[in-house]
Amino acid sequence: MKVIDIIKNSDKTVFSFELLPPLKGNDPGKIYRTIENLIDYDPKYINITTHRDEVEFQEMSDGSVVKRIKRKRPGTVAIAASIQHRYGIPVVPHILCGGFTKSETEYVLIDLNFLEIENVLALRGDGIKNQHMFIPEKDGHSNANELVEQIVNLGKGIYLEKDLKNNTPLDFCIGVAGYPEKHFEAPNMEQDLKYLKQKVDAGADYIVTQMFFDNRVYYDFVEKCRSAGITVPIIPGIKPINMRNQLTILPKLFNIDLPPELAVELAKCQTNEEAKRVGTEWAIYQSKDLAEHNAPSLHIYTYGISDNVREIIKSVF
Repeated sequence: MKVIDIIKNSDKTVFSFELLPPLKGNDPGKIYRTIENLIDYDPKYINITTHRDEVEFQEMSDGSVVKRIKRKRPGTVAIAASIQHRYGIPVVPHILCGGFTKSETEYVLIDLNFLEIENVLALRGDGIKNQHMFIPEKDGHSNANELVEQIVNLGKGIYLEKDLKNNTPLDFCIGVAGYPEKHFEAPNMEQDLKYLKQKVDAGADYIVTQMFFDNRVYYDFVEKCRSAGITVPIIPGIKPINMRNQLTILPKLFNIDLPPELAVELAKCQTNEEAKRVGTEWAIYQSKDLAEHNAPSLHIYTYGISDNVREIIKSVF
């Protein structure tokens, strides 16, 4: 089932969560245990993140520099298919511009169609580490709106090869990312909203937000989107804090602010367990308020930790 249909057919706030594929060589069963810890609370869909290959430059003894490609995590296609067919829950694999050509993207989408997966989240993704600006692959997409256009074209039976015959349309529900506190590369919020509208105008069905910790930020963002002519559902992203160092790491990594009340309580914590308790209580407060204000869905970033997510969902639904 498509995410957009799940949202439109529900008369109340639903919930979904996001999983991080295991590092290469790690136990894949951890993903299944996370799902089984939450499945009793009826998640409507599950997002599966993906990551581009890492690029390392190694200096050789002769002074030359060799570029090495290193993949730390498996791709999302097999994992997403396994989850959807094992649990019967719709999955939303992430599709990136970064690290992929248009042709590679097309084949990933063809594979997903064979596996009866009909949802994707289209993202530009990060640049190569230590790269000052995002540089696409040769014959790759520069921006997420271009990626959305390719997916939409496949829905019309338009493939990259112009001479294909009997083209079968590949119909996907497309989600895109939104940034309530502005993407760190955008010069200002107004320009960031223009970029977001380009993705929606290209054919995105809904928006899921970056994490935020002040619900007023989300409500203001929704209002700004509506004023900009963006009418698709906007799903809030919730990140339960579970470690003390996230007090300083999260604002730096994600260009977000923590409300003073939350920051003060986290600063008092002496252990990760104390920080996790504060983070869980804050996420419960956020989630209850968002549900009361009829948010279409709560999208929870688990990062492989599910006991606190279970507590949040149990308290809200």
